Amino acid sequence: MALLAGAVRVKELSILLVTIACGIYFTVTNPAFTSAGNYQTIAQYVAPWAIIAAGEVMLLICGEIDLSAGFVFTLSPFVLILFYNNGLPLIAALIGALVICALVGVVNGLIRTVFGLPSFIVTLGMAFLLQGLALIISNGAPVPAPTDSWVVTVFGGAPWTELFWALAIVVVMQIVLTASRFGVYTQATGGNPIGAAESGIRVNRIKVINFALTSTFAGLGGILEGMRVHSFDPTNGGFNYMFFAIASAVIGGTALLGGSGTVVGALFGALLLGIVYDGFNLIGVSANAFNVVLGIAILVAMFLNVYLSYLRKRASTVRSAS
Repeated sequence: MALLAGAVRVKELSILLVTIACGIYFTVTNPAFTSAGNYQTIAQYVAPWAIIAAGEVMLLICGEIDLSAGFVFTLSPFVLILFYNNGLPLIAALIGALVICALVGVVNGLIRTVFGLPSFIVTLGMAFLLQGLALIISNGAPVPAPTDSWVVTVFGGAPWTELFWALAIVVVMQIVLTASRFGVYTQATGGNPIGAAESGIRVNRIKVINFALTSTFAGLGGILEGMRVHSFDPTNGGFNYMFFAIASAVIGGTALLGGSGTVVGALFGALLLGIVYDGFNLIGVSANAFNVVLGIAILVAMFLNVYLSYLRKRASTVRSAS
């Protein structure tokens, strides 16, 4: 009984069990699922969603959302190549591109907090603006990524590096969220913004920083993806990647209304989506069916998280009474 109560308190329990069950199912139904090459394919699906989701989790927890992250993902490689073609060393061009991405997030955050506009509207407009910029800079066509530098090897060119970056970001952001003052302020900003402001937390500053983090991670994800495939494509990323990242966060237990969530849970959510997407391809299920499963997974995950939250509160009440 004590073991069950302890398991219930683990926020990522439901998504972890579902992910393991899906992995076992596809392992049994198709032996190719457990090949090294297929694991690398799943990692290529999971890494960009998990990187973007790490920032989206922070924003969702403090009660905001960023719909433009997918197009920051699209634009960042072209900003890098713009700097690079104008004479900057590749590492400086990469840092410059990430700074531009962070500034996009700052602009989103300032418009949201200074003018009081909903983040949904602000970032939707920013998404279309960034999409247009990416098409203008690229002339609507892919361009080859740089190939002859250690920067390429470290930032996506070597096998598995995209996944290593994703795992590193998840670990760092989970520690920031759970063991730092900034993480506590982020949760307080989303859980009770008025109370947080009255207690001295600068909620607007917290939101702007989280918008900047989300855009920076999305930009890094776009660069890693482009370096991996050796091509910067203006049709890559977009709303598709953004929605997969948000779906990963929600399936992983992050509350859409703010106040709670975990970065590790979002990683499990991305892993679940990657396993299902890859598994369907292996067993020949239509890609259209994936969206059906995605919708069901979100609904089931939300139900399980609400139910487990109820069990956690009940267990906490029982402990307090005893």
